[in-house]
Amino acid sequence: MNFKSCLAIFAIACFSVMKTTAADVPATDWPQWRGPTVTGEATPDANPPVSWSEESNIAWKTAIPGSGRSTPIILKDRVFVLTAVPTEKDLDPEKVKAAEAGIPEFAKKGAHIPKKVMQFVVMALKRSDGSVLWQKTVSEHAPLSGTHADGSWASGSPITDGEMLYAYFGSYGLYAMTLDGEVKWSKNLGTFKTRANFGEGTSPALCGDLLIINQDFEGPSFIVALDKKSGDEKWRVKRDEVTSWATPLVIQQGEKKQVVVSSNKLIRSYNPADGTVLWEIGGMTQNVIPCPVTDGNLVFCMSGFRGNALLAIKLAEAAGDLSNKPEAVAWSSKANTPYVPSPVLSGGLIYYIKTNDGFLTCADAATGKVQYAEKLADVKTVFASPVAAGGRLYIPGKDGLTLVLKLGPKFELLSSNKLGEGIISSPAVVGKDLFIRGYKSLYCIREK
Repeated sequence: MNFKSCLAIFAIACFSVMKTTAADVPATDWPQWRGPTVTGEATPDANPPVSWSEESNIAWKTAIPGSGRSTPIILKDRVFVLTAVPTEKDLDPEKVKAAEAGIPEFAKKGAHIPKKVMQFVVMALKRSDGSVLWQKTVSEHAPLSGTHADGSWASGSPITDGEMLYAYFGSYGLYAMTLDGEVKWSKNLGTFKTRANFGEGTSPALCGDLLIINQDFEGPSFIVALDKKSGDEKWRVKRDEVTSWATPLVIQQGEKKQVVVSSNKLIRSYNPADGTVLWEIGGMTQNVIPCPVTDGNLVFCMSGFRGNALLAIKLAEAAGDLSNKPEAVAWSSKANTPYVPSPVLSGGLIYYIKTNDGFLTCADAATGKVQYAEKLADVKTVFASPVAAGGRLYIPGKDGLTLVLKLGPKFELLSSNKLGEGIISSPAVVGKDLFIRGYKSLYCIREK
């Protein structure tokens, strides 16, 4: 088979996945958390650089005020990013003490203790040169609690349908904005205390005219569907869950849609029309964070805190309580699954990080057969979710080193690339541009 034939087959396969997994956002650019197909893979035309440094292949580097761990999203000539910026206004000392007291001893090391009133900010940058087009403070609020040492008060990623931008700051509000920064409507869904005050971080999902938000916390957890044009609540369903951070996955098969949410007690699929549960199954560990992914036949859910769990569930067999339907699970694994990073699905293979360690597994998505399991040289900690583009896998480490591997069943390291800032936010890829958000700056990496 020649190169052009391979490329054509690859493009058709990608388009098929797009129809299944991302029916309600633009199938171009990087319009949401985990990209256009919600698999961590860019569009087929993407071809970002293989190598870079602070001195080479940096198209631009723009300082982002405050602190945020959300992924930037890209639509045409604009890059959107969320952040939380401290003001000069001091918090009431009693509130500071209360926030510090609410963090258990095991989580206090390095935890972010709020001491200032925060501005919750949405920014739009020009994709070509990184200049700031607009910066909008949508809310000013005293933080209700601290966050994990590696978290922030702006960890959820925005999403766009190509016409509007939706930014969710959890306890600090949901905002529907024009692409020019005008707030059309806003909504406060409540105040959410998370386990050990680790902080919030789930992102919204779009399903037709609905904006879906899952909110699992140390309280009456729920999933809610809002009219994306008005913010009106269409339905809300209670969930018997404690804190989790996994973003809902919207799956479309033909004319039917479902919303899959992975969590601690049960993985559940909801009917987006009314919120009824279509199917459910247990099997995850505590503190579920990775987002589910699907290839249109299977949906993959995984977690990796205090144990390891991966279920590959057959969508065609999924109905009702799956605990007594072993035939509905194509394969499972209890080894090397991620705590924080979400997996990448590409070319019939699924790639995932072990806990938050620099250890990568590549498995056949249909059967679960491990193709390789390799320690990643010089990368100790991974919080960001890897991305795939141009036949390559990009894995950013917390210390600022990003490894580039060749996609495929054999482990092949192509390059190691160091930036001057740590990386916790997940990257985004559009065309020839790789966007990496460091602790202080947003980088656009582009071949010169």
